[in-house]
Amino acid sequence: MDPMTIAETGPEGAPTFDRLHKCGVIPVVTIDRVEDALPLGEALLAGGIPCAEVTFRTAAAPAALNALAGALPHLLVGAGTVVTVEQARTAIDSGGRFVVSPGYDEDIVQWCLARDVPVLPGVMTPTEVMRAVRTGLDAVKFFPAEPAGGATALEAIGAAFPSVRFVPTGGIGPENLGSYLRLPAVIACGGSWLVSRGLIGAGDFGQITQLAGEAVQLVREVRGE
Repeated sequence: MDPMTIAETGPEGAPTFDRLHKCGVIPVVTIDRVEDALPLGEALLAGGIPCAEVTFRTAAAPAALNALAGALPHLLVGAGTVVTVEQARTAIDSGGRFVVSPGYDEDIVQWCLARDVPVLPGVMTPTEVMRAVRTGLDAVKFFPAEPAGGATALEAIGAAFPSVRFVPTGGIGPENLGSYLRLPAVIACGGSWLVSRGLIGAGDFGQITQLAGEAVQLVREVRGE
């Protein structure tokens, strides 16, 4: 999984999700200090994962996103936990390449669609998937994945929507990652286990690189690569 190859596969839109699919795992990152952003991004690239979702849960998020986007062009970075249009605007202005929300918000979705910004709104039920499809989306975030029934529930929901792809997130780790990746409708899985706030806060970027490498190997084994 060569970061440069993935980063140069194409422009925004569908290719963005194709690039996330090649990653297999999308690190869901919460950054408290801007100065941790670049070492974190470098650690992920060193481990073979050229993508990250920076959650807008802290005041440092926009600046961290901007630092990653500006200094690491081979790292596909997006914004997560986006709950307002203003946050979506800030994320894109900061260099974010995609937007992820915990739930379905019509204003955020329409804002992103109007600007050709790849967006993954959170859904948990068939009704929410239908709402996303009606808006014109063909990719959504399945959240919270494990509390919502896990891979079994996602397989059942996905069967009713063969044209929709999913990014399950929430409660996913090395022990159950494979059960999601084996589903044809899954683009990639969001996960925070390899980029925990504890590891980032402690500056243990070597451990993050190791966990990223282990995740890459697991993705390859599940997909038979």
